[in-house]
Amino acid sequence: MKKLSCHCGEIQAEINAPDKLEKFMRCNCSLCKKKGAIMSVVKNEDFKIIKGKDKLSLYKFHTKTAKHFFCSNCGIYTHHNPRINPALTAFNVGCVEEIDIFEIEKISISDGKNHPLDKKK
Repeated sequence: MKKLSCHCGEIQAEINAPDKLEKFMRCNCSLCKKKGAIMSVVKNEDFKIIKGKDKLSLYKFHTKTAKHFFCSNCGIYTHHNPRINPALTAFNVGCVEEIDIFEIEKISISDGKNHPLDKKK
């Protein structure tokens, strides 16, 4: 079980994930480019807010399908449910206490700028 918290500690979550996370990513969509977070992903049932649900703010844009959450107090992005699969929770690895993001060696890039759901048929 991993612990996640925002900067001020108002938002706290538990993540049921392997001891050693294997997959890290960044996204090049307009929002992720600006927030610059390194993310990892779990199923929704493996991510649980244990403190501060009332402090979460929600941001939606474009198709309004993805739900991006951040702390209303300190402004830190904690997690989101991606448009490509809302049954997943992508979380900000920088908010996971036991992970040093500066030691991550391999980070893949998700091409949100050319999102598959935006392709015209």
